[in-house]
Order: sequence, then structure tokens, then C-alpha cells
Amino acid sequence: MEAKRLDGRVALITGAASGIGYACAQRFAAEGADVVGLDLHEAPDWTAQLRSASATRFVVLDVCDWPALERAVAETVQTCGRIDILVTAAGIAGGGPVHALDVAEWDRVQNVNLKGTFLSAKAVLPTMMAQRSGSIITIASIEGLQGSEGGSTYNAAKGGVVLLTKNMAMDYGRLGIRANCICPGFIETPLLDSVFNNEAFATYRERLRDQHKLGRFGRAEEVAGAAFFFAADDSSFVTGQALAVDGGFTAGHRVGFTEVMGLE
Repeated sequence: MEAKRLDGRVALITGAASGIGYACAQRFAAEGADVVGLDLHEAPDWTAQLRSASATRFVVLDVCDWPALERAVAETVQTCGRIDILVTAAGIAGGGPVHALDVAEWDRVQNVNLKGTFLSAKAVLPTMMAQRSGSIITIASIEGLQGSEGGSTYNAAKGGVVLLTKNMAMDYGRLGIRANCICPGFIETPLLDSVFNNEAFATYRERLRDQHKLGRFGRAEEVAGAAFFFAADDSSFVTGQALAVDGGFTAGHRVGFTEVMGLE
């Protein structure tokens, strides 16, 4: 039987119950990795749904809970012997103009999106340092690369994730650890639905869809494909990068000239 691309590797994935995290878990398991999923929400059929012979496990925890993260990592190392890949997909939406933003809302979004990423990396790094190998894959957003109306705390958190990732690439590269960031555009996930789940936002949803130059929102498995690239040996000389997986959203402004030029 032909070896799979991630055979023998152990992946820890936060936010693994749904959306991008779940898609990454599916892709990595299909490629032969042992996958440990972490999420605040229970996923009773998660292991069976991966349809993999690989050793899989799901742990319910809050990525802001440092003792729980330490325990999950220790149990993973005890069971699997190592951790080769970390994907930090846990995230929440939130924002508003700064003058009107409640301090508690600022903290809520920063804690999950930025602090949760920091704590997850902090938890696995000692193991990766001892191995002198590892791939840390953070999930930021195009809103960490450019501003968005009312984005405030979400933009700040995701921008922090981008620079934190670059910092880790510099700090740990000589130890064989790579760190790269994926910046998705608007992806069809439960998180996107939670933002646009009322009629008031329906118009804006279509406007945002149109700003993706491919004319559609992305799919979670497309982001998982980029994560797989960063996890596999094909990216062995890639670190410190922020890759926009955004259907061309950040390529530039679209005002309709393609229609005039007969390109639609």
C-alpha cells in the first residue's frame, strides 16, 4: 500500500468541531495523520466522521484555559509520542466602532482569537523544540492583512496573529520549527452564517461575495488544502508567510470594468 503524505505525524487542531478546523482534521486524517481535535463544543461523532484508521481523539476545552491546554498536550504526547503539526483554527467573530465598543467585547474577541493562538503555540512548542521539528499553522484572516469597516477588535486580533506567526518563524526556525499563517477570505462556515444570519446583513453578504474575484465565497476544504501544504514536506523551505486564501479578495478593488471588457 502506498504511504500517505502525513503517515506517522501527529496533528493537534483547535476549533476542530466545525468549519475550517474540522475540514483540516478531515484532510489530515485522510492523509494518514493521527489527529487530536480540540473545541469548546462537543462533537460526539467526530472521530467516526473522519473515516480514518488513524488514531483520532477529541477533547472539549476552551483555548483560553491554559491548564486544560497543557493537559491535552501532555496526554497527546503520552499517547502518540510527539506533536508534529499545530493548527489554530479556534476563532470567534466580533467588532464595532472603537468609540462604541464595550471593553468586555474587545477582551472576548482578543482572548479567543489572539490569546488562544498564543496559548496553543506555547503549549506545543516545548515538545517541538525537543523534537527539533514541527509545523505551526495559524488561522488569521484577510482582516488581519487589511482593515474592514467596524472590524476593530477582530482586525486587531487577526493582525496580531499574523505578526505573532512571523515572530515564531524567526525565533524557532533554527530548531527546525516552521510557522506560517493562513488568511482566509469569507468562507462558507457556521462562523460566517452567524454574522449574516439576519435580513439586515443580506445585502452586505452579496456585496462581499462579489468582492471575491472568483465570484463566490470559499469552502472550508480549500483552506484545509493550504493547511495541508504547510503541514507536508512540500513546504519544507517555507516559513514566516501569511498566505491569503481569499478568491482574489485582496488583489484589488473591483468596479465592473471586466463586464465592459467582455470578461463576464
